[in-house]
Amino acid sequence: MQETSEPNGKSWKGPLKGWRWLVAWVVLILCLGIVARLILAATTEDTNRFAAAFPWPISIGIALAVAILLALLIRCLSTWQGFKRLLVGLAVVAGLIGLFYAEEDIRGSLAWGRFKTQWEARGEKFEFAALVPKPVPAEQNFAMAPVVVGSYGQILDQNGRHISPPNTNVVNRLQMPIELDSGGPTNGMGSWQKAVLSDLAPWQQYYRHLAQTTNLYPVAPAPQSPALDVLLALSKYDATIEDLRRASALPFSRFPLNYDNEEVFAILLPHLAPSKGCAIVLRLRALAELEAGQTDAALADIRLALQLTDKIRSEPFLISHLVRIAALQITLQPIWEGLAKHRWTDAQLSALDSQLAGFDFLADYQMTMRGECVCQVATTEYLRRHPAQLGNLDAYDARDQHHGFPEFAGRLIPSGWFYQNQLVSARFILEKNLPVADPRQRTISPGLARQAETSLQEMPLTPYTLLCKRFLPSLGNCVRKFAFVQTSVDLARIACALERCRLAQGKYPETLDSLAPQFLPKVPRDIIGGQPLHYRLTDDGQFILYSVGWDEKDDGGTLALTKGGGMDQEKGDWLWRYPDQPKR
Repeated sequence: MQETSEPNGKSWKGPLKGWRWLVAWVVLILCLGIVARLILAATTEDTNRFAAAFPWPISIGIALAVAILLALLIRCLSTWQGFKRLLVGLAVVAGLIGLFYAEEDIRGSLAWGRFKTQWEARGEKFEFAALVPKPVPAEQNFAMAPVVVGSYGQILDQNGRHISPPNTNVVNRLQMPIELDSGGPTNGMGSWQKAVLSDLAPWQQYYRHLAQTTNLYPVAPAPQSPALDVLLALSKYDATIEDLRRASALPFSRFPLNYDNEEVFAILLPHLAPSKGCAIVLRLRALAELEAGQTDAALADIRLALQLTDKIRSEPFLISHLVRIAALQITLQPIWEGLAKHRWTDAQLSALDSQLAGFDFLADYQMTMRGECVCQVATTEYLRRHPAQLGNLDAYDARDQHHGFPEFAGRLIPSGWFYQNQLVSARFILEKNLPVADPRQRTISPGLARQAETSLQEMPLTPYTLLCKRFLPSLGNCVRKFAFVQTSVDLARIACALERCRLAQGKYPETLDSLAPQFLPKVPRDIIGGQPLHYRLTDDGQFILYSVGWDEKDDGGTLALTKGGGMDQEKGDWLWRYPDQPKR
């Protein structure tokens, strides 16, 4: 039989050349890429992470590299001369790879060492052990009080060692929910930021309705006043709160956390949620006590809540201080409502001011940023020692973005790149984040915060910045939260002084300057810009007190709201004002 030929007379038999050679290789590479991707995907449990780590261009690129290497290997092994050339080539490549790793490791280690020495000479510390709170006597330690131990005792022993499985015999008495499965009223709690008073009637109705199906909260046979019914429902926690009050009088507080965990961000913090929960139940109790005319009891609960806020102050973790900030904002509600309704006496106001004056969130911000710096360094060091953990980077990403990182690639990263990431992260925090707050001048600069955010966004993604770009964005909004809570404390202190002046003179003063020194040792200034806080009397006998806020613009005492109706901290002014006709 005669062979079939192409029009030009050339046969398909023989070696492929020209465009046929190119087509054959493209088909081979695509097939290898598809097969490799299918095999790897079938053997990978987390398909989302696999898809992110091996998109099609990378899969095809890997297949291309494999095909080229196979072709070269086959060609070299076909003759003894080719085999010798292959050995020489492999030796040269291995030498170049070794030189590359040695150069990157030495350069990164030296750069990190120089930076560390330079900043340690200024007093900075980079060892995590330097930030761990010092041990305190157990008998004087708030965290060792029996009522407090339950908040962490199921998973941590009193030496900070992890308990597995959890010790279910330990009862968490600080777990004091004010509602069942988040089913409480949505319209019963006020908002001091928006000048909205609380309404206890929905809470009364909630507890009485709940009593029809469960005995979780005690209720009276017949309805009482909303305040008394709420206090009765919360009376189930009276013994716990009294034990907590006695424990809070202890002079020290150091929770036994597992600080010796090599993976810093995996340190367990089980006590934080109960800490915030205490502020929530004490807020509702204090509001009900105010409404029932029990101002001494309300003051005692508010002061307890403020004390609890400080019990985790020594912890070097950002999350601990964010919980403190949330707890203090919760506690300000009954303080504000007592002022709006003129329930506090001069002595009670003086006691509140004395306790609020002890908060310094600007200094706490700097301590927290130093803690974050050390935590970033420790975490990067952990990843350098355990590069396979780079596949779990999602656990460190506060933005909860799932970007896989192939485990095999992590094992190939030079140690020097980790040192370079340590350097970039530490330098950024110390030079960009830390100066935003100035505790001495009592100011926070939104402009510097925005510059830091812009610098981070413009930071190129390189092997030296890969981990920085993943970790540092979580710090972006933190400084604003510290600025707002310190402003809130300052506004509350001035409001207490204004009320003391009204009690003494029958009216609010014309200016804030007249408050010192009789009602305030010194009138706080606006930490945004350092200028005096804005204050003016209103036609209904009230006043408006405000900071210019994060946008640094005086909007005349105007509050900005989000689409959901909450306060927008990034826009508008930060206000302290009362309803037009406060209840008396």
